[in-house]
Amino acid sequence: MRNHLFCLIAILMMACGTCMAQDQLSAPYLHAGDTIAIISPSSATDTATINGGIKTLEQWGYHCVVAENALNDYHGFAGTIDERLSDLLWALREPSVKAIMCSRGGDGAAHLLGRLSLDTLRRYPKLIIGFSDVTALLCAEARAGVKGIHGSMCHALHTYEGNDTVSQALRRMLQGDLPVYRVAPHPLNIEGKAEGILVGGNLSVYNDLAGSDFDPLLLPGIILFMEDTDEGMSKVDRMLHNMEMRGLLSNVRGIIVGQFNKYKHPENGFDDMYAMLHEYLRHYNIPVAYDFPVGHVHLRNFPLITGAKVTLDVTPTSIIIHFQ
Repeated sequence: MRNHLFCLIAILMMACGTCMAQDQLSAPYLHAGDTIAIISPSSATDTATINGGIKTLEQWGYHCVVAENALNDYHGFAGTIDERLSDLLWALREPSVKAIMCSRGGDGAAHLLGRLSLDTLRRYPKLIIGFSDVTALLCAEARAGVKGIHGSMCHALHTYEGNDTVSQALRRMLQGDLPVYRVAPHPLNIEGKAEGILVGGNLSVYNDLAGSDFDPLLLPGIILFMEDTDEGMSKVDRMLHNMEMRGLLSNVRGIIVGQFNKYKHPENGFDDMYAMLHEYLRHYNIPVAYDFPVGHVHLRNFPLITGAKVTLDVTPTSIIIHFQ
């Protein structure tokens, strides 16, 4: 019942048109007829997934081109590191390509970062679209000052054919219509208002970037969002402790807690993940919003613009996220 109620409350309100939004992003938004490159920077995928995603994107008015190695399979990855990096660099450098959608997540995107410079991302600012393992690339873009979209990939667009609420939110976002998200409150929320640069995604992925040039927590004045799947409470506890010990939570002005699923509970004496997270986050005197619809369940994975300036307002009656 609560999930159903949430779907009614999480209404998307368009904040501005394309022309105004262009000034807010280093990477431009899209127009009808623009080309989107499909790449596979992580795990191997299949033809049906990519073709299904393309079908939806073409229905939305875009032209799609598939990278040379997007359907490769090398020990479960979508090609060797060189092949996957080659596809990413091609998509960035090709002038006709206006945005980059990843076919799927899985594992392996971080392999590319050791051979990718922040200067390259700055030189070729384009929207990279994806989530889960693609968090690594989104964090790299954010560190370079470039915006990306944490959102649905080919698999979801193929499965739902682009007709669901989450896919339609992505469609509008690609066009530059920025949402104001309003979400039902959670009992553990910590009220307050904060502004900052939105970074984050899959917690275990960006935690593994610790101390590198691509570590998003090194950015000052951030709004951090987190989600994960198949990670137990004890593992998440260790990741949060790692952030705390490095002193990086001092850079965080507000936190958005998304969906954590497929974990065992109770564990560590806590009934659920949010209760365990609350033990850490309640001490930081910053606004915290729980149960935001972002994560590995597609119908609760609304798109977010990473690297963009946002306002997070946690009130007794709602969570409001406004892209500036």
